[in-house]
Amino acid sequence: MLKADGFDDAIIGIGSRCGKPDIIVYDVNKCIKILINQNMTEEEARDYFDFNVVGAWVGEETPIFVREIDDRGLM
Repeated sequence: MLKADGFDDAIIGIGSRCGKPDIIVYDVNKCIKILINQNMTEEEARDYFDFNVVGAWVGEETPIFVREIDDRGLM
C-alpha cells in the first residue's frame, strides 16, 4: 500500500475493493490540520492538499481521502 508522505496521523483505516489492492484511507480534515501545523494558512493548506496530494495519481494503490458529511448531507 502506498502512503501519502507526512500524513500518518490522518490515517483512518484501510479500504478494500473487489479485485483491487487494499488502499490506505485518510481523513481530509486531519490532513489539512497537519499542513496548517506546518505554518500554512487554511487556504494555503487546502490549495496545496487539493493540487499536490489529492491530485497525485500514482497508480492502483493511490490512497483515498475521505471528507465526512454531516447529518444534513453537507461536507
